[in-house]
Amino acid sequence: MTMRLFVPRDAAARAVGADRVAAALAAEGERTGQVLEIVRTGSRGLFWLEPMVEIETPSGRIGFGPVTPADVPSLFAAGFGASHPLHLGRPEELPFLKRQTRITFARCGIVDPLSLADYCAHGGGRGLERAWSLGPAKIIDEVTKSGLRGRGGAGFPTGIKWKTVADAAADRKYIVCNTDEGDSGTYADRMILEGDPFLLIEGMAIAGLAVGATKGYVYIRSEYPDAVRVMEQAVALARGDGMIGGELRFDIEVRVGAGAYVCGEETSLLESLEGKRGQVRAKPPLPAHKGLFGRPTVINNLISLATVPAILADGAEHYATLGMGRSRGTMPIQLAGNVKYAGLFEAAFGLSLGEIVEDIGGGTRTGRPIRAVQVGGPLGAYFPRALFNTPFDYEAFAARDGLIGHGGVVVFDDTVDMARQARFAFEFCAIESCGKCTPCRLGSRRGVETMDKVIRGERVEANLALIEDLCQTLKFGSLCALGGFTPYPVASAIKHFPEDFNRPRLAAAAD
Repeated sequence: MTMRLFVPRDAAARAVGADRVAAALAAEGERTGQVLEIVRTGSRGLFWLEPMVEIETPSGRIGFGPVTPADVPSLFAAGFGASHPLHLGRPEELPFLKRQTRITFARCGIVDPLSLADYCAHGGGRGLERAWSLGPAKIIDEVTKSGLRGRGGAGFPTGIKWKTVADAAADRKYIVCNTDEGDSGTYADRMILEGDPFLLIEGMAIAGLAVGATKGYVYIRSEYPDAVRVMEQAVALARGDGMIGGELRFDIEVRVGAGAYVCGEETSLLESLEGKRGQVRAKPPLPAHKGLFGRPTVINNLISLATVPAILADGAEHYATLGMGRSRGTMPIQLAGNVKYAGLFEAAFGLSLGEIVEDIGGGTRTGRPIRAVQVGGPLGAYFPRALFNTPFDYEAFAARDGLIGHGGVVVFDDTVDMARQARFAFEFCAIESCGKCTPCRLGSRRGVETMDKVIRGERVEANLALIEDLCQTLKFGSLCALGGFTPYPVASAIKHFPEDFNRPRLAAAAD
C-alpha cells in the first residue's frame, strides 16, 4: 500500500531543512520497503512547526513537526502514529489554524502547487467559470460590492480601479501584478506564488476579462527565486491547459525585478517593466489612464488579485459580510520579529493589535515583555502597549497615525532602542530612494545625520525640532510613499518612546 506524505516546498520550510527531510523520508521508505508518494506542497504558514510533515489517513491528514532528518526513522518506527512526540494531530485543529478564516489561503499547504487537477479538485477555477457567465460589467460590479481594497497597502477600492480601466478607450490594456514584496516581516505574496500559483493566474484572467486586457505581467522581486521558478512553470501549465490564452485571449508573462524597494511603488514598477530605471512618475496621469507603455493598466497587489476568484466563486455578499467598517473581507496578517508563533494568520478585519501579538502570536520568543509593534513594513508606525486596543482596520490605524500596509506585524521586546529604530527609518529611505525628488533624496540623509546627533546627546531638543520639520517636508513634499511614509516610524518612535531620545549616549553608539 502506498503511503502518501506531504512536505512543504515553501522557501521558509526549505530554509529550515524541508528538502533534507523529504530526501530522508524517501531514503527511509526505500530502506524499509515502504512505497511512498511524497507531495511537495506550499506551507500552511505555521513557521515555528516547519518543516511540518503530513500523512494522508482515512480520517484526514495528520501532521508532525518540526521534523528533522534525524526524526525520520522514528516516525516510520511509530507508524506515523499518535505515540510519536512530534505528533500534532489534524493541522486544521491546531489553535493557530482553527481560529483563521482562510479564503485567499484556503489551498496553501494543501495542494500540489503545480497540479491543475489538484487545484480544481479543491475548488479552483469556479471564479473564472462564473466570470465568463457574468460578463465584464457584472464582474466589476461583484468586485465593487465585495468591498475589496488594495492589499498592497494603499487600500484603494479594487472595483473602482477596474472600472476606470474598463471605461478607458485604448487599443490595448494591461493587468500588472505587483509582487515586489519588500516590506520587512511580509511573505504572503511569496506563499501564494510558491503554494497556490494558479490562484493568481485565475485572478489575473478574471481581471483581464473584466477590463478587456489581453496581456498580464507578474513582477516578482529577484530575492524570490523559488517563487519565480514555480510561477513560470504554473503559467506554462495554465497556458497549455487553456486557462489563459486561447478563447480568453489573455496571456501572462513573468518578469523579475532587480532588488529596488522603490519598485514596489506602482509607477516605479511600470518604469522597470518598460526596461527603464525604477523611478517614480508624477501623477496624474494615473496608471489606470496611462500606465504600462502608455496604455490603461490595472496594477494590483498579488493578494488583491488572488482574492478575486473566491469573490466571484462565492459571491460578493459572502465576502462583504466579513470585516468591519470600510475594511471588508480578510487580511493575511504576517507575524514576524521577536514573536513566539511566527506565521501567516488570515482573518477578517477587526481583531485588536493586542489579540494579534499576544493571544495569536503568543508574545515574544524571548519571554520578555513586548515594548513595540511595527505594522506596515519598515515605513509603518511603532505602536506601544497603550495602543494594543486598536482594531486591525485601515481607518482605525490611520486615526492613530499608523498604517496597515501589506499586513506585516513585527514585534519587539523591551530591549529595543527606539532611537536607533527611528534612525534606521531615515537610513532605509536614504538607501532605497530613487533620487528623483529632493525631500526624499536629501531629507532622509539629513535625518540620519540629525538623529546621530540626538543619539549622541547633542542639543537634543533643537535637533528633535529639526527632525519634526524634516518629517513634515518628507510627508508632504515627496513624490511617492517611500519618502511620504518615512515620518510614520520616526514620529511614532519619538511620540510614544520619548525616553529613548533624551539620555546621554556615547558617540560610538551611532556607528
